[in-house]
Amino acid sequence: MFFIKRIYVLFFCFVFALSIKAQDRSKAIALKDILQSIEKQHYIYFNYIDNEIVVFKIVPPKKTLSLNEKINYLQKKTNLFFENIDNKFINVFSNNTLDSKNICGYVFSKDDNSPLENVNIKFVGAGTATNKNGYFELKKEKVTDLLVSYVGFATKKISVSDLQNKNCLKIYLEVEVSGLNNIIANHFLTSGISKTIDGTFAIKPKRLGILPGLIEPDVLQTMLQIPGIYSVEESISSINVRGGTHDQNLFLWNGIKMYQTGHFFGLISAFNPNLAHTISITKNGSSAFFGESVSSVVDMSSNPNNSEGNSFGAGINMINADIYSKFTITKKGFLEIAGRKSISDFVQTPTYKQYYNKAFQNTSITNFSNNQNVDYSSDEKFNFYDITAKYSQKIGQKDHFVFDFITINDQLKVFQTTRINTIIQSENNVLFQKNYGGNLSWKRIWNAKNSSNFNVYSSSYELNAQKNKIQDNQVVRQENKVLDNGVKLENSHVISSKFTFNNGYQFNEIGTINLDEVNSPIFYRRIKEVLRTHALIVEGKYNDTLSKIYFNLGARLNYIEKFKKHLFEPRLQFNYAVTKHFNLEVLGEFKSQNCYQVIDLQKDYFGIEKRRWILANGTTIPIQKSKQASISLFYTQNNWLFTLEHFYKKVTGINSSSQGFQNQLEFVKINGDYEVLGIEMLVQKKINHFITWLSYAYNNNNYHFPNIEQPVFPNNFKLDHIVSWAGIYQRKNLKIALGSKWYSGKPETTPISSAINYSNSSNPKIDYNTPNNKVLDNFFQVNFSTTYKWESLNKIQYKLGFSVLNVFNRKNEINEYYRINAITNSIEDVKTFSLLRTPNLSFRITY
Repeated sequence: MFFIKRIYVLFFCFVFALSIKAQDRSKAIALKDILQSIEKQHYIYFNYIDNEIVVFKIVPPKKTLSLNEKINYLQKKTNLFFENIDNKFINVFSNNTLDSKNICGYVFSKDDNSPLENVNIKFVGAGTATNKNGYFELKKEKVTDLLVSYVGFATKKISVSDLQNKNCLKIYLEVEVSGLNNIIANHFLTSGISKTIDGTFAIKPKRLGILPGLIEPDVLQTMLQIPGIYSVEESISSINVRGGTHDQNLFLWNGIKMYQTGHFFGLISAFNPNLAHTISITKNGSSAFFGESVSSVVDMSSNPNNSEGNSFGAGINMINADIYSKFTITKKGFLEIAGRKSISDFVQTPTYKQYYNKAFQNTSITNFSNNQNVDYSSDEKFNFYDITAKYSQKIGQKDHFVFDFITINDQLKVFQTTRINTIIQSENNVLFQKNYGGNLSWKRIWNAKNSSNFNVYSSSYELNAQKNKIQDNQVVRQENKVLDNGVKLENSHVISSKFTFNNGYQFNEIGTINLDEVNSPIFYRRIKEVLRTHALIVEGKYNDTLSKIYFNLGARLNYIEKFKKHLFEPRLQFNYAVTKHFNLEVLGEFKSQNCYQVIDLQKDYFGIEKRRWILANGTTIPIQKSKQASISLFYTQNNWLFTLEHFYKKVTGINSSSQGFQNQLEFVKINGDYEVLGIEMLVQKKINHFITWLSYAYNNNNYHFPNIEQPVFPNNFKLDHIVSWAGIYQRKNLKIALGSKWYSGKPETTPISSAINYSNSSNPKIDYNTPNNKVLDNFFQVNFSTTYKWESLNKIQYKLGFSVLNVFNRKNEINEYYRINAITNSIEDVKTFSLLRTPNLSFRITY
């Protein structure tokens, strides 16, 4: 009986065990499905050979387990090997794979650590390409080197010793600047600035070293360090490239044309320096895809591909505070937001006061105080902010959508009161300057050799001012608006490894409004203009790395609807490496511009921002056209860099009101041209952690206005000689820069005598010598900056910066003009000076 009971117990246990086993089997699913589920939960990718995992069917791990716990579970259940690559990619392989003659690896962009798809991997006559995760496998038939190449990236050679490692390789490719071109000179002036084979200067603010006077990677201040680019007004709202005016430069932010480029009326760049920008600056030979400018092109683009990892940063200096954040929304999508705001609402620092004095000297606001007799008081409020946002989303393997938005805003409110001869006079002044922009971009990769970019953009600019003379009950209102909408289509076709053909179409509609309104006496003027332009673009690029020849020939055909006019604009870029260290470059271009700035009256908008955007009308306001050619020599060896560039530039169709005359031509509106012939040089030497450079620029820049008595005279923006020097030390986390700049004075026009001409009693005037008959004194300034960066144990980075502009506090005169003082009945000599000694301090945190 006892024996029978034992049989029952054993039978029961056996059946129960089978039942449990059956239940486990019922919960078991294919390993491939488990891996796909883990991918979605932890935002990672598995790489495997289907034949090796198809045989496995197991109970999935609990979802509450961590990623590492799940991997350990799968390894025990399958005896497979799981190799974790940076918690992003996991290779799955068996003992058979380890023992085979295969190699595997991942290819990433060094710029943002993103995986690269369709990278060419060559190995002893065999080859393959990476998948969407940047992963590849290749049979190791013979020991040799591996060649990794990808369009837009520098080709990399992997040595034999690296291939002996059984683990998958991690290969990082360096981006070739602009995604297309090789670099001729790296560390141009400092780290983060490069000179490329197509004649473009490329700036990477995130990698930017340090420059004299700068503690943050200010886009436009950095631009002013390049030979041939300067500002006679010490303002980034008045950047002169080879003698041109500021409005003749094309400023693009993620494909959006920007009509406002500075805060504080030109003392601070309007573009957040802490975004992951790539800035391309072209002085000549610009791509045919760029129109609407007769001078340089400044193309700023924040990175749309950096979707891996979240980041945060915040900083403050003695002018503004900023914040930056980027976070992943989906596997292939991220949102990036950045903003800056002035701190003058809370505290007025010494830096703010120096900037304020520089921006508002000799304006109608400060002149109001000159009439004071007994009492004078002023309540001033000035602030600015800018906000940028980007949403990037990849869909599948071939489509990529990006939306960009930017807003820039400056506000000035000044209430002034003074008592003159027992009479109280008050003014309430308000000025707003705004620029909004949005761009929707769609990139489609049709196949390995064909891709397209489609953009729809809009840019809106507005400048409003209102002056209220309280005692007279007079209100003066001024307004300047621009609305710029457009569509761009660009196609790229890789014909061969050496030749690429690009073509496209652009449509652009620009509307401007200029308004002047006075309530007493009643005056009202409102002018609205609209121009629509179509453009067809073709471009062929030949780049032979063996013969060291780069050749790009492009053409742009513009059609302006209103004038029924066609404009043909050829473009040329040529570079030949004569030797390993010596390059010859030839650039040329024809360009045109329909929208530019003029000055009706020097006192418009209180004399602070007196320029108005207008449109060409084809007659009294012609289309501006330019032609330019240059030939350059580049020599690099043993950390020496030497550049020499000769150029010729001519711009026709300029209107005198666009040149800022403050002499006998101030109220005369005539058309003419200017012609520039110049030389630009740079000598640079890098010694370990120290870089020093000396640059020189010369230009002979003259106007030609045929309808005046002396038709040829010096350009208002002519600086005969410009010399800059810097010494930069960078080691580990410490950066120090000391530099100076010297240039000959800008032209001015002097009166013939100190007596006022009353030949027309209702309109007294000043009798002048010939235009720009004299030059101001030489300009000289020394600047210093230093930064130090450190990192805490929890990977938070801190950065402290200190700078001093105009170390020796030199009083440099940057402008001089003359006006009639109606109170004293005399001619006043009005001078404008550069910034005096201005310190700045910054602190930044990033993680």
